[in-house]
Amino acid sequence: MTFSGEPAHHRVAVVGAGFGGIATAIRLKQQGYHDVVVFDRGDDVGGTWRDNTYPGCACDVPSHLYSLSFAPNPDWSRSFSGQPEIWEYLRRCVARYGLRPHLRLRHEVTGAEWDEGTGRWLIDTSHGRYSADVLVAAGGPLAEPSVPDLPGLGTFAGEIFHSARWNHDHDLTGRRVAVVGTGASAIQFVPEIAPKVGRLHLFQRTPPWVLPRGDRAITELEKRLFRVLPPAQRAVRTGIYLAREGIMGTGFLHPAVMRVGQQVALRHLRKAVADPALRAKLTPTYTMGCKRVLLSNDYYPALSRDNVDVVTDGITEVRANGIVTRDGTLHEVDTIIFGTGFHVTDPPIAQYIRGRDGRTLDEVWQGSMRAYQGISVTGFPNLFLLLGPNTGLGHNSVVFMIECQLNYLLGALRHLDRTRPGRYGTYAIEPTPYAQEAFVAEVDRRMAGTVWTSGGCSSWYLDATGRNSTLWPGYTWSYWRRTRRFDPSAFRGVPIRQPQTVGEDR
Repeated sequence: MTFSGEPAHHRVAVVGAGFGGIATAIRLKQQGYHDVVVFDRGDDVGGTWRDNTYPGCACDVPSHLYSLSFAPNPDWSRSFSGQPEIWEYLRRCVARYGLRPHLRLRHEVTGAEWDEGTGRWLIDTSHGRYSADVLVAAGGPLAEPSVPDLPGLGTFAGEIFHSARWNHDHDLTGRRVAVVGTGASAIQFVPEIAPKVGRLHLFQRTPPWVLPRGDRAITELEKRLFRVLPPAQRAVRTGIYLAREGIMGTGFLHPAVMRVGQQVALRHLRKAVADPALRAKLTPTYTMGCKRVLLSNDYYPALSRDNVDVVTDGITEVRANGIVTRDGTLHEVDTIIFGTGFHVTDPPIAQYIRGRDGRTLDEVWQGSMRAYQGISVTGFPNLFLLLGPNTGLGHNSVVFMIECQLNYLLGALRHLDRTRPGRYGTYAIEPTPYAQEAFVAEVDRRMAGTVWTSGGCSSWYLDATGRNSTLWPGYTWSYWRRTRRFDPSAFRGVPIRQPQTVGEDR
């Protein structure tokens, strides 16, 4: 697409209108930054909670914690909220904080390039070009579904879809269905579809550790209490946070502690699955936490149904009428559903963001994501990543991490305001190579010895180089401490060849 004319300019441009993008726009407005635009390719806000509509879709972080601290919801219906309720919460946040005028929905960002001449980001979208002083990438790690490149997949004569793009027009009643993958999505939709399909073949590469899901309905009395006494809900939220931080966080950092959790999970398995052969298939041989720990009360009972087969032989090819496994068996199916996760360590957004030297993030990272504080990247001025490298979690709420990163972003913006042209002339910043390299080295050092590196499994936490570039190797309070104040000494000013007059309108 070609563009003509002067692009519409904004102080801050945000890519993505999920949790991260919505929270960014709210916090910017609260701090007086009103010249904000939020791009999203969808026709509504919500991000992953808009896109993932598969049966049983829900959050595995408690509701009171999986929400913005400054926008509590006293009306959560259950301890663990379902997708429709979380999506509606985000839509209410948009209405409550007046974000609609800032949204550019159905605007897919196809490219973003730093223009050294103007000191701005040039952002190409499906509806034209924009420019911005600051670019915030808030697409998140669960934006692009990952489908394995199986031999012969294109020859399959039936229906194929990924759980994140569920085909609700395809009736599964009586169908012979293959489910590939046993992760966080499959563990939710398999129990929902198992009773209605004719036959379900679950292709499992590695069994997950599964703990009981302590879910319950939140009573009307509790909701009324939270409405009239907000500190009560904050206390519940804090209690959940501290429990997950103390118990689960400690286990991830000290794998020996996970033995207690493993015993709980094994009892859960023994209680739900009577067949010893099936139980053996579902028993993990790696340390709990090496892969994402899953929560479910109905997954194991679903796999015990007479119409469900758990297939542990690897897939060798797909044919027109089914899937062939390593033992030579053809599993005849008419529907294939992939529950195979997302492009987490190779996010597509990295392929279209170009920095000062014209290289993309993808080219700079070379298969292993790196960023100072997981937020900023050397060579990419005024770019801020939300839930960037090594800021994901395996034990707590990523919404907490997003809010930490927004505090840092706001500190960076205030620093840019203080050094506008007319004072020091610095109005673009990037982390110094030393600061970024030191941070990455510290992350790698702290990662050694955690369950993610010593647990004996291969997981989506690891990138193409074998490095864990996904998770934060510590307690979340330590990340909060790192990001509660912006550190100018870790950044350097980027000269602008043709200084632009920056207005006072924020």
